[in-house]
Amino acid sequence: MMLKQYREIITLATPIIALQLAQVALTSTDLLMLGLISIEAIAAGGLALVLYNQIRTMCVGMVTGLGNLVAVAVGKGETRTNSNNLDDEAIEEVRDLIRSGLFLATVTAIIAVVFISILTNLLVYFGQSEIITALAKPMMLALAPGLLPMLWLNVLRQFAVGMRRAGSLLFVTLISVAFNAILNLTFIYGWLGLPRLELVGIGLATTIVNFCIFFVYLRTVMLDQILNKLISLNLFRAKQETVIHLARMGMPISLTYGSEAAITSIATIFMGIFGPIALAASNIVNQLAYIVYQLNIGLSHGSSILVSRAIGKGEENKISGIALRSFTISFTIMAIIAVFYIATPNLILLPFLGGDKADSAVLAIATSLLWFAIAHQYFKGSQNILIGLLRGLGNTKAGFNTTIVGYWVIGIPTMGACGYWLAWGSYGIWFGLCIGFAVTSMLLVWCFVGLLKSRSR
Repeated sequence: MMLKQYREIITLATPIIALQLAQVALTSTDLLMLGLISIEAIAAGGLALVLYNQIRTMCVGMVTGLGNLVAVAVGKGETRTNSNNLDDEAIEEVRDLIRSGLFLATVTAIIAVVFISILTNLLVYFGQSEIITALAKPMMLALAPGLLPMLWLNVLRQFAVGMRRAGSLLFVTLISVAFNAILNLTFIYGWLGLPRLELVGIGLATTIVNFCIFFVYLRTVMLDQILNKLISLNLFRAKQETVIHLARMGMPISLTYGSEAAITSIATIFMGIFGPIALAASNIVNQLAYIVYQLNIGLSHGSSILVSRAIGKGEENKISGIALRSFTISFTIMAIIAVFYIATPNLILLPFLGGDKADSAVLAIATSLLWFAIAHQYFKGSQNILIGLLRGLGNTKAGFNTTIVGYWVIGIPTMGACGYWLAWGSYGIWFGLCIGFAVTSMLLVWCFVGLLKSRSR
């Protein structure tokens, strides 16, 4: 029975992780390709990717609650029919949620593209050098349009996850990475008679691949016999009250994700003040940590959906077990990854630095930062799982409230104090980053335990 329960979380989390990795693999491939250009390109392109991921993450937060609402609707429908089938009320509720999610995603993406256009003109005020700013700006503009298909994709993903039919995307992930790499090389070197676009080409390639991934996943959903009967893509038929409900649920999630991404963005800006070498090293380690983080995002979504479904079916006594199993899986994976960081740092880092042509100074700093990345992945991963569990319980505000304290009151001041006042440099910045995540995780544990106790009374 215990193995079956672990398998339930893993089965639900795995396709989510695959889709997350498909998104992150694009920016990871981008960072690898930047190493073929120059150290300045790694620094500028890394800055562009961090800021892009900041905005992308906040956009995703706006539609993340959709999966939980679908899970609750499905749980109630199954309870009413006393089977795995849904009644007409549940079917119409799910369809309306999809339409409303697509409408909200479209509006959110348009606003984000406009914001990125404005942000590119403000980079010069972030303490970055003129060459870094000049290189980062056009790449961000090329990345921006890809937010639209990326958000549509996340609406479909939340729908499928809420139905517990996310499906496997491993093949799509591998194909998208290969396609992105080929497009990157084509645009960087001007193959097929195209002009050499370098950083702009890398951003453009990612946008093109985002559209391709969306259409592939849409086809996957449409071919699913169960999902096909429920999906409704006419976003103009969305009910205003449902859109508003999704937006109100999504806003604190978006702010939580944004606050989480912001502390990383601020750390990146701080690192940029130490120069291109420190910034390049930090960008590489941050991207590695970001890849690992997707495993915990998958577990977070999976456990969150299971909690929402348990509530819909009136089985709240299962929630603590779901939480325990999620953390057991996460900590086991993080321990294995930590061993690789310690035992084979060069094997992990050199691909991001052009292989044998790697800059020794960048490699030395990045190798040291891997130790901070180990703590980073435990604390940041734990907080994301806890935020997912709380979201499953219907509490989307606790995450944002705790990040205000953990990041803005503790983490960022610690980064500044250790990095500059104590003169720890890049290590001080990463130390403060880890402290911020650690404090937030502890506060979220307190919130989760307290909420469970209050619901059991």
